[in-house]
Amino acid sequence: MKVNKPYLVGIAGGSGSGKTFFVERLKERIDDDLLIVIPLDDYYKDSSDKPFEEREKQNYDHPDAFDQDILVEQLTAIKNRKSILKPKYDFKTHTRFPDKVDKVESRPVVFLEGILLFAFEQVRELLDLKIFINTPDDIRIIRRIARDTKERGRSLESVIEQYKSSVRPMHRAFVEPTKDFADIIISGEHYSEEVIEMVARQCLKNIIKS
Repeated sequence: MKVNKPYLVGIAGGSGSGKTFFVERLKERIDDDLLIVIPLDDYYKDSSDKPFEEREKQNYDHPDAFDQDILVEQLTAIKNRKSILKPKYDFKTHTRFPDKVDKVESRPVVFLEGILLFAFEQVRELLDLKIFINTPDDIRIIRRIARDTKERGRSLESVIEQYKSSVRPMHRAFVEPTKDFADIIISGEHYSEEVIEMVARQCLKNIIKS
């Protein structure tokens, strides 16, 4: 038996499209010791050298907001069965946690999820399967409001203002077009159990090669 390199599955889609929920459903079908999950959000560039007021005004929905170099370097290491020290990002302060990293060991199945995952050519080249979750704007903004006010300490007004000023235009300019790179496009409103089973089977069958 020959063990394949880790199978990297990219899951992209707009903010609030249901990426994290889809990953959680997949995790129910794959043993924990076989997989890891890497969120693109942890690879935002560190802005700790800027005043908080300036950090709040930055456009976090543009590809330039992400540290592509570190992301590609660490995904390449994972693909080659090496461990990484993944950064951790603090959404309340818009900075990386200065003294915190997660040691992540490479495993046979790797889920990567993020809004702009497919916007980076070098990242796309490392992915074995690309899934785009397509969800209507009204559903996504409702989910984003619920998440950002409860989990990230944001006010309703700031969430709506950010959505109008950057999230929506950036989605149309940079996120929506990347679904053309996807191997599979699914609805974020109602995807079937068959879709989840299909993706899980695809992951598992690529772990061992005779």
